[in-house]
Amino acid sequence: MKSEHQVQSEIMLAVSQAGNKIFRSNVGRVKMKDGRWFDTGLPKGHADLYGFRPDGQVFYIEVKSETGRVRPDQINFLETMRKNGALAGIARSVEDAMKIING
Repeated sequence: MKSEHQVQSEIMLAVSQAGNKIFRSNVGRVKMKDGRWFDTGLPKGHADLYGFRPDGQVFYIEVKSETGRVRPDQINFLETMRKNGALAGIARSVEDAMKIING
């Protein structure tokens, strides 16, 4: 079984080769040496990948391994993006990601 990182790398390559722009989100918090927390500033549940097609249509992709679980905040983020006109979904493979992007 492929790791989430492997799936994400394959998706990024395929989506880019198909002529789309795609970016990886670095989300979460990191404890700094002085004990303070650094927050990336992105909303809770922000998708792993985002980008846009050549026609300008924006997309968000939450990447999961074959057995990876989707958190409620991730579902909420994707639903909010869809309600606001973006393409958004969960991808466990390149095929899943392309289905999201191609509407």
